Amino acid sequence: MFKSIEDKIRGLAQLAPSPERLIPLNQLVEYLQTKIHKGEKAQLNFICTHNSRRSQMAQVWTKLLADFYGVELETFSGGTEVTAFHPNALAVFEKMGLEIQKEGSNNPHYFLRYSETESPIEAFSKLYDDASNPSTNFAAIMTCSSADANCPFIPSAERRVSLTYEDPKKFDDSEIAQEAYEACALRIAQEMNYVFKSLKK
Repeated sequence: MFKSIEDKIRGLAQLAPSPERLIPLNQLVEYLQTKIHKGEKAQLNFICTHNSRRSQMAQVWTKLLADFYGVELETFSGGTEVTAFHPNALAVFEKMGLEIQKEGSNNPHYFLRYSETESPIEAFSKLYDDASNPSTNFAAIMTCSSADANCPFIPSAERRVSLTYEDPKKFDDSEIAQEAYEACALRIAQEMNYVFKSLKK
C-alpha cells in the first residue's frame, strides 16, 4: 500500500460512535466476525440510489482499510439507478495519493491503484444486482435513506445493514463542494475504521 494512504489511515481519529450509529456498525462487526470465524472471505455491497458518491466512497475506503488490517474482504457497490462516479468523490481519493486510470466516457470505469502489488479497485456506476456484484453470500450495506426505503429487499443478501450518510451532492457547484465530499468520506473512513478495529482475528 502506498505510504500516503497508510499515513492517512494511521491518522484517522479514534471514533466513539453515537448510540444510534453503534447499532448498524456493530451489526457489521458481527457479520464480519462470523465470516472470520468460519474462515470465509466476506463480501460487502454498498448500495445507494445513484451509485455515484456515498456507496462508491464506502466501497473504496472499506477495501483500503481491509487491506491495511489484513482482513479477507471484497467490496462492491451499486444503486437503484445508473449514473456515473462523481468527479468530486474521485477527487477525494486522488488527493490521498491513489493513482486513477479512466476508461470510457459515458459512465466511465475507473481503476484506483493504491498499491504496487495489489490489483486496483474498479469503480463505476451500476445497479446493485449488476453481474459484476455478488448474488449470494454477501451483506447489503445501505448508505442512503432513499435506497434503504426503495430497496426493502435485496435478493440473496445474508445481512442487510442500514448505515446511511448525508449526501454531499447538495454542495455541488458551491465553494465548499470538495470540503463537503472530504467530510463525508472522512466520516465513512472513521466508522469503517471503528469496525475493523473492533474485529478479533
